[in-house]
Amino acid sequence: MRYVIIPIIVLIIMTVIAFLFRRKHISEIEKLENEKLQIQHKPILEEMTKVKQLNMTGETEEKFERWRNEWTDVMDVHMPKIDSLLFDVEDMVDRFRFRKATETEKLIQDKIRYCDKKMNEILHELNELVGSEEKNRIEIEQLKEQHRAARKTVLAHQHSFGMTANPLEKELESFNPKFAEYDELTAHGNYLQAREIVISLTEKGTRLFGLIHDIPALLTDLQNKIPSSIRELRNGSREMEEQGYYLQHLELNKHLDQIEQEIEGLLKKMADLEIEAVQEQAHDINDRIDSFYDALENEVNAKRYVDVNFDGLAELLSSVTTLTKDTSNEAAYVQQSYRLDEKEAHIPQTSLKKLEQLENRFGLLYERVEGGGSAYSSLQQEMQDITSELEQISEEQEVFANRLKNLRIDELNVRTQLEELNRRLQNTERKLQKGNIPGIPDEMEARLEEADEQLYIVSQSLQETPLNMNLVHTYLGDAEKAVADVTERVEELLENVMLIEWIIQYGNRYRATHPETHNRLLDAEESFRQFRYNKALEEAATAVEDVEPGAMKKIEELVKEQV
Repeated sequence: MRYVIIPIIVLIIMTVIAFLFRRKHISEIEKLENEKLQIQHKPILEEMTKVKQLNMTGETEEKFERWRNEWTDVMDVHMPKIDSLLFDVEDMVDRFRFRKATETEKLIQDKIRYCDKKMNEILHELNELVGSEEKNRIEIEQLKEQHRAARKTVLAHQHSFGMTANPLEKELESFNPKFAEYDELTAHGNYLQAREIVISLTEKGTRLFGLIHDIPALLTDLQNKIPSSIRELRNGSREMEEQGYYLQHLELNKHLDQIEQEIEGLLKKMADLEIEAVQEQAHDINDRIDSFYDALENEVNAKRYVDVNFDGLAELLSSVTTLTKDTSNEAAYVQQSYRLDEKEAHIPQTSLKKLEQLENRFGLLYERVEGGGSAYSSLQQEMQDITSELEQISEEQEVFANRLKNLRIDELNVRTQLEELNRRLQNTERKLQKGNIPGIPDEMEARLEEADEQLYIVSQSLQETPLNMNLVHTYLGDAEKAVADVTERVEELLENVMLIEWIIQYGNRYRATHPETHNRLLDAEESFRQFRYNKALEEAATAVEDVEPGAMKKIEELVKEQV
């Protein structure tokens, strides 16, 4: 039975595999058939019909014949061959010759790709030719219209184009032979060659028509506006010099002469139609002329500044000098009572030296203002520099003067703080004495003495002459820290003493029933009598907590309520 079943199973499996392969190949054949149909349906004939409407001579005729031959070759030779191969591969699949079918399918795919490539090339060249003809026709009409308008403009407004009129006419004349060549090529069906002419003329026309638009304004700028500005600058500078302005530092005439020479060269470039270079240089010249106007305006504004502010600067110099001398005298008086650090002590003298230098500069400035021969912009800058330095010195003196005034206030504040610290320390000692404790630990006595010593140091530093407030503040800081520390520790000590008493009282309930707890409480009481309060607290708390876990939390809450 086994020998019968196994072959049957193998046969069934092979049959299933064969049908699966057959289905795969049938799908591939359908795909190849669709690709072949897509090639056949490409609109080659429709596009070739469009070409027939053109002049079928020359280049167009040659290309048309080639395209028709290639299309005929694809449709009459390659397509029938593909149909035959597709029929063969279907037969192979029906007979389960899958390996041979695969090879044939690959051959069909290669032929389809070849045909598709050929058809696409024909379509591309057809579209290029037809498109070129349409583009040429539209663009050449636009170029001819622009060319006519440009010639009309140049002829009607020759005065606006000056020396560029003849070169422009020659450039425009050069279009005519190209127009004639275009017409001839188009008449003979050479549309692609005609396309090259259209592209070349378009590039040339874009530049030339742009020049025709720009040249009149550029010539007006070079021949009228800039020369007018030059004359205006020369006259304006001459009038300002007659009114007392010093303008030699601007070297205006030298720069204007140079610009006039540049304009002569630019006009020659205009005749050669080097318009782009001329435009760039003309823009630079206009920028320089604007800078000359700005320089003259700056001198006018500077003169106004000098006239308005010169007397005020003299008054400011006098007032800052007086302020600095008063501050110097005040500092000398204050230093009899207070010690200043080295940097602060030298502020008045340093400022007086700076003021001496500024007085010398102001004297030179006064001579320049009265004597003339200096640019007002230079005088303004010097005045502004002197004013800035005077304002800085004035600010330094005001800050220093306030510092001197605050020294006495600072001393009084320190004395008040010292009194307050003394009171806090006395209250702490009094509280400790009234705390009803067996005694004061040596460490606490040492801290109290240290705080008292720090307060004494502050008091002694306030007796020195001259008084060094920086040092006093250092001592005061140490004293504040010592008093705060001892106050905190006394509070902690008194709280611990109260807590020990409550713990022992709470633990008394276990003395009779728990001998060990009784003995440990006795040890805590002994430590308490020896002023070892931290140890007593630890011993009592441990004894009670061991016999009643959580007891310390209850006791602490009772103490908080009591407090």
